[in-house]
Amino acid sequence: MEREGEKEVERDKGVERVLVKQNQVCGLWELKERLGTGGFGHVFLYQHLETSEKIAVKMCRLELNSKNRERWSREIQIMKKLSHDNVVRARDVPEEISLIALNDLPLLAMEYCCRGDLRKLLNEPENCCGLKESQVLSLLSHVGSGIQYLHENKIIHRDLKPENIVLQEISGKLIHKIIDLGYAKDLDQGSLCTSFVGTLQYLAPELFENKPYTVSVDYWSFGTMVFECTCGFRPFLHNMQPVHKVRNKGPKDIMALEDMNGEVRFSTRLPYPNNLSRYTQNSQIPVESLLQMLLLWDPAARGGWMDPETQTPRCYTALQNILNMKVLHVLDMTSAQLHSLVLGSEEGLHSLQQRVEVQTHIPPLSQEMLLETGVSLDPRRPPAHCLPEGPRGWDSSIIYLFDKSLTKYSGPFTARPLPDSVNFIVRETKTQLPLSALRKVWGEALSYICGLREDYSRLYQGQRAAMLSLLRYNTNLTRFKNMLFSQSQQLRAKLAFFSASIQQDLQHYQQQSQNGICTLSLCVSDVGYLDEEIVCLHTEIVELQRSPFARKQADVMEQLEKKAIELYKQLKAKCPDPPHGYSDSSEMVKTILQTVQNQDRILRDLYTHLSKILECKRRIVALFPKLEGAVENIKGAESAIMAMQMKRQREFWHLLKIACVSKTRTCWLLDVILLLLHLFFPFFLSSSYPLLSISPLLFPSLFLFLTIFSAWRDTMVK
Repeated sequence: MEREGEKEVERDKGVERVLVKQNQVCGLWELKERLGTGGFGHVFLYQHLETSEKIAVKMCRLELNSKNRERWSREIQIMKKLSHDNVVRARDVPEEISLIALNDLPLLAMEYCCRGDLRKLLNEPENCCGLKESQVLSLLSHVGSGIQYLHENKIIHRDLKPENIVLQEISGKLIHKIIDLGYAKDLDQGSLCTSFVGTLQYLAPELFENKPYTVSVDYWSFGTMVFECTCGFRPFLHNMQPVHKVRNKGPKDIMALEDMNGEVRFSTRLPYPNNLSRYTQNSQIPVESLLQMLLLWDPAARGGWMDPETQTPRCYTALQNILNMKVLHVLDMTSAQLHSLVLGSEEGLHSLQQRVEVQTHIPPLSQEMLLETGVSLDPRRPPAHCLPEGPRGWDSSIIYLFDKSLTKYSGPFTARPLPDSVNFIVRETKTQLPLSALRKVWGEALSYICGLREDYSRLYQGQRAAMLSLLRYNTNLTRFKNMLFSQSQQLRAKLAFFSASIQQDLQHYQQQSQNGICTLSLCVSDVGYLDEEIVCLHTEIVELQRSPFARKQADVMEQLEKKAIELYKQLKAKCPDPPHGYSDSSEMVKTILQTVQNQDRILRDLYTHLSKILECKRRIVALFPKLEGAVENIKGAESAIMAMQMKRQREFWHLLKIACVSKTRTCWLLDVILLLLHLFFPFFLSSSYPLLSISPLLFPSLFLFLTIFSAWRDTMVK
């Protein structure tokens, strides 16, 4: 024991000397921090001083034996030949950094993944009962793809675990990447291996028995990891090392727990609580089917038999089916219940509405489905087209369902079910439980409290979607109003012009005055009534926007959630390994009750405000037909004005024609009289008839008469 202690001290001193030597700038590369320690060495973060590029540099330990030195070299060889988005890529080691190596083993430079490893994410208290559905689906997609790539390149990882999955942020998306291929085995020399490697909690059964193994050992590790990410704990006797008791599990069992009597109980279902949605009532979650393939005891059958179409194990086909499913998550705002429906790629909106009616009893004509933006689903496009790209869970993509026949939602609302163990401590608050059991129960209690806050947040998003929809209707109402009153003003102007034009001959248009102008005035007064109603609605909408209930009221719930997280952390800190001791649940139960009471209060306020929003929206919808009718009336009035104006113009031109004909006849008679006068007085010279050139001196008085008569005739002609 003393020798082992001395070796450990010497190892720590060696690590310290490494850190001291590396605590410097290597050319343009600066050491930032130590990222961690692996099975073979230490990983350091270096950053370029000019470009700010970051790389992770893995340095081999000084005390590696020959076997581990060989594994080290093999890891570098494997890393350099791999290129996949979900496997950490090797980088060229900068020449300046290569000089810090303390032995003859090469350094390994890799891309730096800034978001840490999966274990860090799982250790967050709010994830004690599993990750969100979107995160689980992302893990399935990325890590599954990475494992398949390794196997296609004849490489078994043999040490898959949360610590060997890192997260990289690329363009705002988190990407999972497999790291640490120190235990990876290249299968070029054969398909069976017998060396015992890897982390015990994630090892396949055949490795415990030191039997030959194949790529299926990675399936077991992957299944164990997926189960843990889904539920927050490992599937088989998570509080102890796997033992022979698990051998008795059935082919579809995916979980084994030891009860208070020491008996092992198996289950084919995922335990509650977890964050996965169920697509139909009491049906098996697709992830459960996948886990049943990955966690088979028989290594030959594990992963499923070869799929003849894809020439890959059926587990990959099942995985791809899960990722390809188009799932629409519908939150029924009338009951606060979530429904998840698998869509066909070209399924229409009417078909979806009929399926929603089966689950919610809301007829299709009364259904209104809104996106978070307040936009209704487009009936011209398949609903699957509105889903975001890639696998998304109900925690990130929800459609909000409203019943248009209701404006007041009064429940009953579907409450989040209380886990059995949490229900027990609520009823038996003072009961002392072992710390090992209490830790799991408090984890479920914390998950329940976090879930209550998330339930409220989703309902608030539904209220916000309703408000955004109301504002869209209000925008349309404003546009309608502007069009209506613009046309009304145009009508007033045309009416005023027509009235002014007709003032001088109203005695000839008594019928038009009685039947036309009075009706037009009535139409304008109707528009004024609509204006008053629209202004009243605008005022109410502004008040709804300014209401404190239009903003999120989750401050108290967030504080209670933080309190529950702190209680859970304190309990974890009190639990030694192995845990011993007892405690009650008074503080946690108090926090649960306060959270439930607070949620009840803010949900009442939320639904009261939502009812006001829906009532405003109903009034706007009811107003649209009136506005459309007013617009049609205005158009009809304009047509009537135009018709009367055309009638007036026709009659005017008819009178003008009569006048012109009468005037022509008068001028003809005057010409006859003037001609006769010229004949009787041939010596008269007329300006109108220059052919007569006799001097007018003989008859001055007659000349004056004829001149005046001729001028009067010319005036008449003009």
